Amino acid sequence: MKPKNTLTPQDDLFKNRLEDMIDTKHKLVALSKLIDWQSFDQD
Repeated sequence: MKPKNTLTPQDDLFKNRLEDMIDTKHKLVALSKLIDWQSFDQD
């Protein structure tokens, strides 16, 4: 059996996290916060 992958996002120093690459001031980011995503999950 292979060992379990125990890396947390902070352990992986050579990969950029998506949330670090996104401009949080962008209009689409602001729009995404206004959308009721749970209603999509229910449908």
